[in-house]
Parts: sequence; C-alpha cells; structure tokens
Amino acid sequence: QVQLVESGGGLVQAGGSLRLSCAASKRTLTLNVMGWFRQVPGKEREFVAGINWNGGSTHYADFVEGRFTISRDGAKNTVYLQMNSLKPEDTAVYYCAADSTTFAVVHKTIDEYDSWGQGTQVTVSS
Repeated sequence: QVQLVESGGGLVQAGGSLRLSCAASKRTLTLNVMGWFRQVPGKEREFVAGINWNGGSTHYADFVEGRFTISRDGAKNTVYLQMNSLKPEDTAVYYCAADSTTFAVVHKTIDEYDSWGQGTQVTVSS
C-alpha cells in the first residue's frame, strides 16, 4: 500500500469554495486511478469523483452537478478536488483513495480501492 495524505478541508459558508489535495508517497501512484469519496456519520462512504492515470477520463457522482473538478499533477504526485458552490449537504469527511489494479478504469465502489488517506473534514455552514 501507499500512503495518501489529504489536506485542504475546513469550514466554509454555503456558496464558497475549497480545494482538497491528496499527496501520494510513491511516484508509481501517478499511474493509478485515483478517487475521492466522502462519508457522514451513520452513512456509507460514497463516491464523489475519480480520475484515470493521465487525467483524460474523469467521473463524478450525480450530486456533484458540475460543481466539483478532479485533477492530478503527476510531477507532484498529487490529486486535487476543487469544490465550488458548496452546499451544507456537502458537509462530510472527504477521503482520497487509490486503485492500484488499474490505470484506466474509474470504479465507483469502495471495494475497488486499496489505499486510503486519513480523511479531511469539510464543513459547509448555511
């Protein structure tokens, strides 16, 4: 497994923006599919966005509705999640994950990902 470290979470008012970052410990991770998930207490962890190895393919959950953008910087071994027009219902712990089994197919289920970060809290006030 590789180590993933998220950052960028915090408290923001509704309509505001945050950019989450996920730094990976291994350069080879730049060849893997990466994903962002989120979880609120009492609910299952859910897929938010995913990106293939070169950024040429991205996928989003329906609730994103064009507000979030996932991207990656191979030189920095980092994946980003730019979140705009945040809503109170976006409040959750956001997790970065890596799928080491593929570089092309973006899966949306947690079982497909084998490395996880510790999570970063995002709180959106109304």
